[in-house]
Amino acid sequence: MSGPAGPRLSDRQRLAWLRLIRTPNVGPASFRELINRFGSAEAALEMLPELVISGGANRIVRIPSIAEAEAEVEAARRAGARFVGIGEADYPGLLKTMDNPPPLLAVKGEGAVFRLPAVAIVGARNASLAGIKLARMLAADLGRDGYAVVSGLARGIDTAAHQGSLSTGTVGVLAGGLDVPYPPEMPVFATRSPSAAAPSSRKCRSAGSRARRIFRAATGWLPAWRWAWSSSRRRSAPAR
Repeated sequence: MSGPAGPRLSDRQRLAWLRLIRTPNVGPASFRELINRFGSAEAALEMLPELVISGGANRIVRIPSIAEAEAEVEAARRAGARFVGIGEADYPGLLKTMDNPPPLLAVKGEGAVFRLPAVAIVGARNASLAGIKLARMLAADLGRDGYAVVSGLARGIDTAAHQGSLSTGTVGVLAGGLDVPYPPEMPVFATRSPSAAAPSSRKCRSAGSRARRIFRAATGWLPAWRWAWSSSRRRSAPAR
């Protein structure tokens, strides 16, 4: 399902954004300040060494090269993911409302799920069979009513909630990286979805230790992983 039309970063802009946010001591807040001050990430990258020196630093800031940014984008692509910039159609709307949201997000799957009303289902990792069954049923019912089920992919109740909503819309948040998912059985679970392939740690590692380290950092910003989407089974969200 394609998202609504809206602003889109060019490949060149996306690389510049990635280089800027990967620069030491540049976080989401300073990223936004630099963009507002200089008008673009490319201009900010050109001015950053001078700014650092004028600020009293005793050494030049180390800005990631274009080749390093390209390697990170390629590592994400091999894992079936892509970098989405804040303001683009597939960037989660609710994430924009937090303080200092990440300017770039690693997303795998259908961004359309972020436009559904969301509900979080979380619970015990060592859940009872009855609790797991109830979580699956509740997630399935909420999905049929037009909700996307969101959680952090922990064992137990969280996993059951995702299993129950695979055919209607589910969002998993990976804080550890697409190349090293946790718990480790999650890639096996993900292959059951017809719309997304499981990420492989070995594939990401083959890009080299430097690229893998950067990629893990990229996915450390709560990347959303949409597993399955079936528009034919989706119902309209209830009126509020």
